[in-house]
Amino acid sequence: MATMDEEESSFTLPLIEDDENKQALVTKLEEIEPNSSHSCSTTNSFFKTCFNGLNALSGVGILSTPYALASGGWLSLILLFAIATAAFFSGLLIQRCMDSDSNIRTYPDIGELAFGKKGRLIVSIFMYIELYLVATGFLILEGDNLQNLFPNMEFEVGQGLTIGGKQGFIIIVSLIILPTVWLDNLSLLSYVSASGVLASGIILGSIIWTGAFEGIGFQQKGTLVNWDGMLTAISLYAFCYCAHPVFPTLYTSMKKKHQFSNVLIVCFILCTITYASMAIFGYLMFGPQIQSQVTLNLPASKISSKVAIYTTLVNPIAKYALMVTPIVNAIKTRFSCRYNPRFLSILIGTNLLISTVLVALAIPFFGSLMSLVGSLLSITASVILPCLCYLKISGIYRRLNGQLVGICLIIIVGVCLVIFGTYISVLDIIGNF
Repeated sequence: MATMDEEESSFTLPLIEDDENKQALVTKLEEIEPNSSHSCSTTNSFFKTCFNGLNALSGVGILSTPYALASGGWLSLILLFAIATAAFFSGLLIQRCMDSDSNIRTYPDIGELAFGKKGRLIVSIFMYIELYLVATGFLILEGDNLQNLFPNMEFEVGQGLTIGGKQGFIIIVSLIILPTVWLDNLSLLSYVSASGVLASGIILGSIIWTGAFEGIGFQQKGTLVNWDGMLTAISLYAFCYCAHPVFPTLYTSMKKKHQFSNVLIVCFILCTITYASMAIFGYLMFGPQIQSQVTLNLPASKISSKVAIYTTLVNPIAKYALMVTPIVNAIKTRFSCRYNPRFLSILIGTNLLISTVLVALAIPFFGSLMSLVGSLLSITASVILPCLCYLKISGIYRRLNGQLVGICLIIIVGVCLVIFGTYISVLDIIGNF
């Protein structure tokens, strides 16, 4: 990112990427000074980095894995593991890029080392758009789940004007979020939203409990394969593994950097098990009737369902400000010399929030929007760009070998998935109107 040229490796707050996003970096953004990275010390142990990595990979994507499985059928689980493997491999490539130059601190730094200023710009653009759309997805998620809790709610605004429950909840949640985008110090919110691992565990446990003890059961057989929905499944699975922009921060924060590959192994295995478990249990519970968020299928009257839904509701409210702060800071750098920085932050943050509310109201389809994020942005940022950057930085593109062929194959498949997945996602969004 243009505003995250340098990272403070001594940062000790939990890294909290959601799927979501790059919340792990955000709390440091306002403290970063140019050229400060060379004086940083590394403090995080292997286990602390594993925890940070799990928070980075644990996000709202877990809610859509049953829907992804229902879209593609049981055989699409193979693709979940394939995407996890490709994302793990590209994570290793990021590590190799980091090893090649000790000055690299952020993901955009890798893009700049590989392709100059244009490389930094391209990487930053993909990151900002992803952050913006995921923040928008938070509002849609809040509206969907609150409407599930209060299905008959409507809001009267003025005389004769009525707003539907979901739209009203989106606006109300945005008003709750508004003060958080005005904050200068987001460290408190960073601790609250660092609960990705805990939240995922609570949601998974609550849903299994609902299926086992609340009369729903696991009797749905599902479909072996559904080719029509396979690209949607791939896009939603890819959205679950969009944490790569925070990997450089995790790497530079470690005491023993040679253990980073082991951190990736632990994080990807545990998160993939969690995602697969949620997909399987959710699909067995609700079959083809599964909605884009599994919490929308839960009976709202049950205590276990309320636990899952309320857990789902709390995190996005805390994470929204952390998600949009990099965008705010990037815009501030264009105007900071002409306006009061505090006023500028409030103005930009407020307008960003208003714009995401308008997008959420215009495109209130969580599954379709996250499918678009997964196909267009997550595959590009988490698979294609690391491969391209590694090819350029390492120079292995100059000689033909098995590694070059393998990486080129991943890039080609990734580009095809981006093109066709984005096309299907856009058609799906249009078809929902």
